[in-house]
Amino acid sequence: MTKSLSNRREFLADAGLAAASVLCSGAAVHAAAAPIDGLHVAINQWSVGAVRRRDKQHANIAFDDELAELAAAGINGLEPGLGTAAQVDALASQLAKHNLQLRSIYTGSSLADPDGIDKEVERIVALAKRAKEAGTTVIVTNPSTLPNRLGKSDEQLQVQAAALNRLGHELTALGVTLAYHNHDVELQYAAREFHHMMLGTDPDALALCLDAHWVYRGAGHSQVALFDVVKLYGRRVAALHLRQSVDNVWSEAFGDGDIDYRALVAKLREAGASPLVVLEQGPETATPQTLEPAEVHRRSVRYVRDVFAAFA
Repeated sequence: MTKSLSNRREFLADAGLAAASVLCSGAAVHAAAAPIDGLHVAINQWSVGAVRRRDKQHANIAFDDELAELAAAGINGLEPGLGTAAQVDALASQLAKHNLQLRSIYTGSSLADPDGIDKEVERIVALAKRAKEAGTTVIVTNPSTLPNRLGKSDEQLQVQAAALNRLGHELTALGVTLAYHNHDVELQYAAREFHHMMLGTDPDALALCLDAHWVYRGAGHSQVALFDVVKLYGRRVAALHLRQSVDNVWSEAFGDGDIDYRALVAKLREAGASPLVVLEQGPETATPQTLEPAEVHRRSVRYVRDVFAAFA
């Protein structure tokens, strides 16, 4: 599972999506596609690749065909993992061809080492500037973790929070929102990393990409902890990553399961949040495999449109 998670960090690491850089190399950034009527449902690039790779028959599907399949399933946008501004040019026009939007982008970052912060801020600001031209409003970042799941020191946490704060203010000046994302490792040690990224930053500079299931799992499979996070930081939630499990195993498609997403929607609305909705359903070792990728996406989107209709 650790290996598959690392693959999501950069867009070109995924073989199916890497084809976009060849097909669209040098293409100009297109304007955002036409507005979506009703709820906009996006899907994260990691989810697309993870679902596809389980199905040997579809593992090598052409990128253009995969985009067409996502659109046919009712998906409205892709949240890719990008590292550079140049990769936006390689992707935007092909998404527009299928009327898929690029409202959010995921990028990894390394912000705990003072020596590399200036370079990282410069890279992400350049990415945001280019992405905004393609219709992006949210940049999601998950600062890199230490090897072997080691916890960061207090000094590293303070340096990282200050860097996120600086980056967030620079993106805000561009009209783009920076949203902090976590996996389960940031919930270790009384969730000190997660909470300091929230409490050590300006709410006007840094939003939260609430990855509901990673909070749930990182807190020892606790919905109470998840809902407490919403109570603490709900008004800062700008994006919502969606995955479900049944008996604490990731389910094949997004639907009813361990997390009561209807209750989560109600709590987010109480907090005044209206986030981007991004599917991130994916398999792990014990996940059932009974559906083709297209059906996984269709069922997941259908459920999202029912449960999250209030965010339309």
